[in-house]
Amino acid sequence: MTHALAEDRNAAEQLLKEKFGFERFHDHQWEAISRLLKGERVLMIERTGFGKSLCFQFPALLLDGITIIFSPLIALMRDQVAGLRRRGIPAECLNSENPPEENDRILRAALAGELKILYIAPERQENELWSAAAHQMKIAMVVIDEAHTVSVWGHDFRPSFRRIIGLVGLLPPDTPVLAVTATATPRVQTDIERQIGGQLITLRGDLLRDNFRFHVIEVKSEEEKMIWLARHIDSLPGSGIIYTGTRSDTSRYAGWLRSCGVDAECYNAGLEADDRKTVEHGLMESRWKCIVSTNALGMGIDKNDIRFVVHTQIPSSPVHYYQEIGRAGRDGLPSDIILFFNSSKDSHGIPADCRLPLSFINNARPSRETYLKVIAELREALLSERELMMKCNLKQTEARIVKADLLDQGIVIEVKINNKKVYEYQYDAPELDTSSFEELRRAKLKDLEAMVGYVSTQGSRMEYLCRFLGDATDRQFAGCDNTSEAKWSVEHDSAYDDYTARLAAFEASGIPELVLSKAKKSPVETGAAAGRYRETAIRTALSESRKNPLYTFPEALLQRLENAFRSLTPEEPVAGVTFVPQREGNTSERLARELAQRLGLPCLSTLRCVGDRFSQRELRSAFSKKDNVAGAFELLRPDIVEGHKLILVDDFCDSGATLLEAASLLVNAGAMRLVPVTLAKTEPGDL
Repeated sequence: MTHALAEDRNAAEQLLKEKFGFERFHDHQWEAISRLLKGERVLMIERTGFGKSLCFQFPALLLDGITIIFSPLIALMRDQVAGLRRRGIPAECLNSENPPEENDRILRAALAGELKILYIAPERQENELWSAAAHQMKIAMVVIDEAHTVSVWGHDFRPSFRRIIGLVGLLPPDTPVLAVTATATPRVQTDIERQIGGQLITLRGDLLRDNFRFHVIEVKSEEEKMIWLARHIDSLPGSGIIYTGTRSDTSRYAGWLRSCGVDAECYNAGLEADDRKTVEHGLMESRWKCIVSTNALGMGIDKNDIRFVVHTQIPSSPVHYYQEIGRAGRDGLPSDIILFFNSSKDSHGIPADCRLPLSFINNARPSRETYLKVIAELREALLSERELMMKCNLKQTEARIVKADLLDQGIVIEVKINNKKVYEYQYDAPELDTSSFEELRRAKLKDLEAMVGYVSTQGSRMEYLCRFLGDATDRQFAGCDNTSEAKWSVEHDSAYDDYTARLAAFEASGIPELVLSKAKKSPVETGAAAGRYRETAIRTALSESRKNPLYTFPEALLQRLENAFRSLTPEEPVAGVTFVPQREGNTSERLARELAQRLGLPCLSTLRCVGDRFSQRELRSAFSKKDNVAGAFELLRPDIVEGHKLILVDDFCDSGATLLEAASLLVNAGAMRLVPVTLAKTEPGDL
């Protein structure tokens, strides 16, 4: 049924001013809103800052029932719900960071018709309470935000988004549906149109951002990136975001900049929910000069005056890049867009900064052999997700990808037994077809080539991105270092030498934290490492120790190990030093003995290994690692443990499962306190 305002733009704009404070709609905004009020389906591809959210928030007020908005961005949902509430519009957000009782309350309010707008993370569709409630709600409209995620050809495909398409297919044909994104290549656009189906109209806008100033800075090392930022970030106007490729680099870069007097904070998905909220609020208030983040930050944050966006790691596609730089300059004022690129090549001719995205692309899907192994296990028995992880040695993300693909191909089905989801092989199932996986991998490799092409292009960088995204605009743009802007580079002068020394001191002073358990009542406290596994000095020392049982650790590393201990208990006395026993070698024992000698403490042998185990390095999931070391140690001397405070030493910490198992055994034996320390902390890809 068509709403009365669908053909009355003047009356709609009067309501717009009353509710949202805007004078008028952009033409594309009005076209989308008008069609939605007529019960149509719309795909909107518009640049960041265009005002896509208004295209669903406004009609949601007029439609009879509740509008469901699927978004993968929790920060966006929180931000938009707060804004809607300030305008007196009843809105809520369902996501995994809410306490269960809060999500229950929100569902009850939705069922009672008390809400006009409900945001939900797509992963919540796995929740049984949501599934039951969704079929009882009076749904007025469905919105798919970041709609490129429904397409396997999109830059951030998520299998859980496929369930949204299933819900859309159950809606009456005159229920309006809106899919919005800023980043859809022609191929992704076609795929989204096919999946949503029905009488769908696509509105594609002009993607060119003429207030951007683009720079590419070619470097030969990570050191050059860090030093350039330390020297120049404060000279950039306003505040902004520095994107890194890994979580660990967010704290590394932020710590380095702080040591150089720059107001910097870090952000990544590994932070606690309250900490993420604090940083998000600080971003809105421009509390820091810069926030160093993975791409977890910024998507959907409604801040219009981000003045610069820096990438220390080349993204894997121009689509990713356009999406992330779109956070800057939404107010239309000049903003700097900076990309570092380490062009030094390895023995295979691969540029250093291409290794990380290549790893992501090549490991995006498990091997064909892994799929066949999962199928073979399911032929034998019905298995849950966790059981698949254990039997097939899979990480959780790998298990979910395999399971989603096998469900899509009709090879397995999902069933419920005693309220437990399990997966069942279909004996009339088709053969596994991995041809589409390989096609997708080739497409992503081409995208990475295109991103490297952005670095080397001699033409307008903005025009390069627009062409890749399928924007056929004939507007000219000159705001980059190939046209009207100066070329920026790393200056190797006396100041650079000073910064090099400062950076070396900073790297040596870092004490990585070891979070062994996130359980609120865990008996084991947070530990510390002397440094990171990837550091050449640490990696070399561990390698030499494994080869030579008489190896003596360098004084500098032992001092850093002592510093790690003292960072946890600067004044508190301890009774002795003990260690995690190893089945092969004695590295952790020798570290413990050398540390004990420095501290003037006894070195105590409190544990021994029992039973045969897999090597932790061979196991991929946290569940498998934890189960593998369960019961792996036996207590030798309860009398020297009970009532004492001890330092517990291991050579390095990866998942933390081994260290946690040993520490828990000692705590349960009566240790008053344990201080876990290791020489190294690993990061993804180190082992």
